[in-house]
Amino acid sequence: MFVLQSRWKLVDKHLIYYGLRNKKDLFNNKIKLNNKELSIVNELPKEIDSNEEQILSKLISLGIVVKSEDIRKIPTSLEEATFCKNCSMNDFILPGVEFDEKGLCPICQTKDTLEKLKGVNPIQNTFERSKKSRFDVAVFYTGGKDSTYLLYYLSKVLKLRVLALTWEIPYMSESARLSIQNAKKKLNSVEFITRYVSNDVLQAFYQNLYNLNENTCACPSLAYILFYPELVINKVPYFVVGNEPAQVAGLYYNHLAPLFAYNFANNKPLNVLLNIGRILTLHPPFKKGQFQTFITMKQLAKPLKIQSLSKYKNDLLTNVCKAIQNVPFLVKPLKRAIRSSSWSGNIPRFMQVDFDYIAGGEYNWQKIKNLIIEECGWVAPEDVDKGLHTSCKIEKCKEYSQFNRFYHMRSTLIPFSAIEMAIASQSKCLTKEDAIKEIKNSLGFTLDEIPECMIMKEYFKK
Repeated sequence: MFVLQSRWKLVDKHLIYYGLRNKKDLFNNKIKLNNKELSIVNELPKEIDSNEEQILSKLISLGIVVKSEDIRKIPTSLEEATFCKNCSMNDFILPGVEFDEKGLCPICQTKDTLEKLKGVNPIQNTFERSKKSRFDVAVFYTGGKDSTYLLYYLSKVLKLRVLALTWEIPYMSESARLSIQNAKKKLNSVEFITRYVSNDVLQAFYQNLYNLNENTCACPSLAYILFYPELVINKVPYFVVGNEPAQVAGLYYNHLAPLFAYNFANNKPLNVLLNIGRILTLHPPFKKGQFQTFITMKQLAKPLKIQSLSKYKNDLLTNVCKAIQNVPFLVKPLKRAIRSSSWSGNIPRFMQVDFDYIAGGEYNWQKIKNLIIEECGWVAPEDVDKGLHTSCKIEKCKEYSQFNRFYHMRSTLIPFSAIEMAIASQSKCLTKEDAIKEIKNSLGFTLDEIPECMIMKEYFKK
C-alpha cells in the first residue's frame, strides 16, 4: 500500500508540504503534478502496479510517496517531540520540520543566512534632531518588553523627543497598562498619545477577522491606520520600530519575505529607478525609509494587486486588509494622509533599530527585562518567565489558532512563535532550556482549546 508521506497534501494540481525542510530544499514546498501523476496520487492510499510505480518514480525517490509502513508519525504533544540538537525547534510545535544528519533544524543549518536577516526596513541606530517638528521620532508603544526597551533607548540613551503612540486594545494586559503608566512618570522627553476604537466598530471588525484567521490579532496594522495621519500632521521625520530580532528573521523562514527584501534599502540602482518615477510624476523623491512607509500604508488603504502575483504572500495581512475594508470610515483619513504626504514629501521614514547592536551584541531577554524594570518601571506579566509577546492577554490565542491551522494543514503559515523561539534560542537571547520551558508553560502550542480563547470570543460576540 502506497500513501503520501506525512505533511504532504494534494491541493488542486500541486503537492504542498506543510513544514520546514532542510537547507538544500528549504523552500521547495510545492510540486506540480502532470496529469498521469495527478490521477494516481488522487487515489492514494492504494496498491500500485509496476506501470504506476514508474509514473510516480520521482515522487517515490524523493520520499513523498511511500509505503504505508514508512509513513512518519507526527507527535501529538511536546513530550513526544524530537528536538533540534542546538535550539528549541521540535516537530510538535512545527510538525514537518526536518533535521539533518547532525540533528540540526533548518534554522540552525542556515546560521550564516540568519545573521544577515537584520530588518526589512532600513537599519539606523542614531537619529538627528528635527528642525521641522517638535518630535524627532515616533514609536508604537504597547507596554511590552520590546517597545519599552525601544522607548528607553530613544529617550534616555539618545535623548530624543519621542512621540509614543498606543492603540489601547480591549485585550491589553494589566501588566502592560501599569508599564505604560510608569513609563509616563519615568520618561520625561516622551509625549504619549492613546487612541481607542469604539466597541461597535471593533466588534464587527474582529468578527470578520476571526472568520478569516480564526483569531483577532490585527497589530500593528490597525495601529498604522489610526496613527499615520497624526504622524503626517506633526511632520514627524522618523517612525522607528525595534522588533525582537527573532521576529524580523522569522519572516524569511515563513516565506513571507525574500532574502532580497532584507537588502532592498541598500540597493542603490533600484532606489534610483523608484525616484526617477517619482520625479517624472512631479512627486518629491523618496528619502531612505520613506518608500517602506508609503508601500505599507498603501497596502492597508487598498491592498495592492501585486500581492496576488507574488509568491511571497502574507495571508494574515491579506485577511486583516479584507476585514478593514468593511469599516471604510477608518480608512478614509489614512487615504487622505497618504495623498497629502506623497505630494508634500512629509512621509515619516520607516526605520529599524538593531536590538542586538544597541544591546551590546546580544539582545538577552533577561538582561533587557532587568534594565527596563529599573529605568522605565516596566511591569512583567504574571508569567514572569515569559519573554516573547508580553503585552496582550490573548497572545496565546494567536499561537493556538496558528498552530492548529498549520498542524491540521488548513494553512501553510508556520506559527510565528515556533520560529521565533527557535531563532531566539539559537542566537542565545535565552537558553534552549528556558525556551522549551516558555513553549511548554507560556505559549499556545496545544491541540486542546485554551481558556484565553473565551476572552476573545466573548468580546466580539457581545
